[in-house]
Amino acid sequence: MDAPSIRKKLTRWYENAQRDLPWRRTREPYPIWISEIMLQQTRVGAVIPYYQRFLARFPDPAALAKAHEDDVLALWSGLGYYSRARNLQKAAKQIVDAGEFPATHEGILELAGVGSYTAAAIASISFGLPHAVVDGNVRRVFARLTNNANVDTQALADKLLDRRDPARWNQAVMELGALVCVPKSPLCGECPLANHCMARAEGTQGEVPGKKIKPQTELRERTLFVIRRSGKILLVPSNKVKGFWDLPERLPGARLGEVLGTFTHTITHRRYTFTVRRATGKAPKGSRWFEEHKLGDIPCGTTAKKALRISSDSPNGAAADAS
Repeated sequence: MDAPSIRKKLTRWYENAQRDLPWRRTREPYPIWISEIMLQQTRVGAVIPYYQRFLARFPDPAALAKAHEDDVLALWSGLGYYSRARNLQKAAKQIVDAGEFPATHEGILELAGVGSYTAAAIASISFGLPHAVVDGNVRRVFARLTNNANVDTQALADKLLDRRDPARWNQAVMELGALVCVPKSPLCGECPLANHCMARAEGTQGEVPGKKIKPQTELRERTLFVIRRSGKILLVPSNKVKGFWDLPERLPGARLGEVLGTFTHTITHRRYTFTVRRATGKAPKGSRWFEEHKLGDIPCGTTAKKALRISSDSPNGAAADAS
């Protein structure tokens, strides 16, 4: 494998093809760290507005460390995997206690919620340290490059790493996987490494690294109840995410009103159809009344937000009162 040629071709391609993403406009470790945590299990397009709002509200570790958890979760609401937000705040407190962001790979690894990939990304991008990142994009690129789904990706990443500019190299490999060497129908005609790719040479680029077997989709139905009173709406503690609030799904003895609409929501292999319905009745134990115009300030579940949008758009959506 011609490592120097691969490095030269890929980095030259990256300089011309890279996306203009907000976290690429800085080398400061704090915003890089925030972006890397947000990008876990989340699409780039979805992350950008969250990233910008989060940094506007919490511009440094001190602001994040002293924030109320509800404020942190409210800004994270919709990104999912909420343990990431809680770990961010724990790590921010570690950074404040230490007096600065850790500048070594080992020190970054000690932060709450930081694993090997995130530590390598921050270490290389912010501090220029020679640590190769391995994520799903990198695994796919190297599996096709070697035509081997079981290749030791970390060992190959370490071998090919451009130690003179590890930040640029790491981002170039990930960008290639995101834009060209995509899971389905890779754009081999646009790939700067096409002549080095063993999978392309053998015509197996559509088969390597292989498809993951997805579980069969489960279809489920739920009902969310909307109860309003004097400009306020009734919410109950979420049974899915600690610290969040949702619309009630169970209202014993309630009087049911009209159906305001429906929406679908998918979580992994489960596809839910939610019916949004007006209701009147007594507030269940543990519930609270929230002023509707302040709902953006509290951590509210994604399904509740979708339901409330339907409720607000309905001609009669705001007419229900609780008894």
